[in-house]
Amino acid sequence: MKDLKIAIIQAELHWENADGNLAMFEEKIWTIHEEVDLILLPEMFSTGFSMNPAELAEVSGLKTQKWMLQMAAQRDALVGGSYIVRQGEYFYNRFVFAFPDGTIQFYDKRHLFSLAKEEDYFTAGQERLVVTYKGWRICPMVCYDLRFPVWARNHVTLDGDYGYDLLLYVANWPKVRIKAWDTLLPARAIENLAYVAGVNRTGLDGNEHLYDGHSAVYGALGEQMTRPLIGEEGILIQKVDKLALDMVRQKFAFLRDADAFDIR
Repeated sequence: MKDLKIAIIQAELHWENADGNLAMFEEKIWTIHEEVDLILLPEMFSTGFSMNPAELAEVSGLKTQKWMLQMAAQRDALVGGSYIVRQGEYFYNRFVFAFPDGTIQFYDKRHLFSLAKEEDYFTAGQERLVVTYKGWRICPMVCYDLRFPVWARNHVTLDGDYGYDLLLYVANWPKVRIKAWDTLLPARAIENLAYVAGVNRTGLDGNEHLYDGHSAVYGALGEQMTRPLIGEEGILIQKVDKLALDMVRQKFAFLRDADAFDIR
């Protein structure tokens, strides 16, 4: 199985300005002067982490989704990030995967951030998503999900088949609590025997919350594979190796001893 090359785009977002953010990210995507397999954008990448969905939400299939599919087709890469979607009378903080073949798959954020009263404006998702791309099984999560390890728990069958190989977190995670981000990303990698990639934003948002990034990629033993991007915009490119992951899993088959449980 081939390696997977990930491009993480850490940027300062234009507050509640979808056109400005899409133009900004498009420019940054075209500064990637090598072929990549996956392009990862932050949480609510088109607006910032806003509790104003009535004004900012899009119906699925319109501007932002079309833009993501265009970027995926032009760069021949899987493009992922979350934005605000309206479905009927409900609003979702929705992670969308746009595939180069013109299809999409999505995951609605399950753990809504009560400190910001996100649950007063958005509806929580109920289903986890795992997609298969270029032989890799990839599971996306959104920001506050990082604090809840049960929801992210990987599983392995008796014949060694794992639920996913790569766990993604897209976030607007403020600087004041960045130690939790830096601690929990490698923890999720260790306990799930999977690669973990996290993308955060930078700068001030419309609520005067400061973000300083710390986007990074971690190996299945929790080792930091990249120098994290701290305090500035940038693009982090990291290749992950499936053969190396398989060797770790064969040597340290810890998940075979894990407890069984149901999520309710």
